[in-house]
Amino acid sequence: MNNHKLNVLITRPEKAGRELQTCLEQYGYGSYCQPFFDYQAAENLDQLQTLQKQLVSPIVIFISVAAVEFAQKLMPISLWPAEIVVAVGSATQQALKALGINALVPEKHDSDGVLALLPLKNVQNKNVLIIRGDGGRELIADALRQRDATVHYFESYRRVWRNYPQKIIKTWHQQQINCILITSNALLEFIVNLIKDSDPYWQQQCLWVVASQRIAENAKTMGIQRVVNANGANTIAIIRTLACQVSESTTSEIALK
Repeated sequence: MNNHKLNVLITRPEKAGRELQTCLEQYGYGSYCQPFFDYQAAENLDQLQTLQKQLVSPIVIFISVAAVEFAQKLMPISLWPAEIVVAVGSATQQALKALGINALVPEKHDSDGVLALLPLKNVQNKNVLIIRGDGGRELIADALRQRDATVHYFESYRRVWRNYPQKIIKTWHQQQINCILITSNALLEFIVNLIKDSDPYWQQQCLWVVASQRIAENAKTMGIQRVVNANGANTIAIIRTLACQVSESTTSEIALK
């Protein structure tokens, strides 16, 4: 039962999307799962081992839960040589903790937060290994190189985008979707491109809950008018943000009476 008048479009891959949907239902939110991409393995064990032989106790940064899961399938992360392990967000930190690995996580779950961590302030002549998916922003790597670190990437997975026909938007209307969750700039661009020739409801009236300030700024640049930064992609951050939106909406309704 939807107690909050919010019907959320969940855009995560299937498994993570269903898990979030279960949580949202427990808190009384309506939702509809529409995965826009799936994950598949990218680089292989030989490539990982070759890279590890080149590095001596690097600082290892995991960008996402998927980065952890696919890296673990290649070689148990607990066996990796590492000076420090860093997780960009709390969900990634929890994924590593489940493997017995204590990772640092910034208070602000984005690139700026990672770069503000004390161990990353002085990285001169150190090796940094970033575990991520295909593509992605270069901000962390560029900033660490400016601090005289040697940065390497290992892409443990890649996104495989799903192709949806324009008519899928009609389904969103039927589901009374009025909130869309966005966890990356790539996902934002993909969905905005899909709706660009649709009615203006999605840009003007629909609420977009995004995972970071950079995504929020990009969304506004693309013409999205109602954007809220959840400051994280984890379930707690999302539910907290939705609750705040419901509270503000209820307060406004009372004020109008």
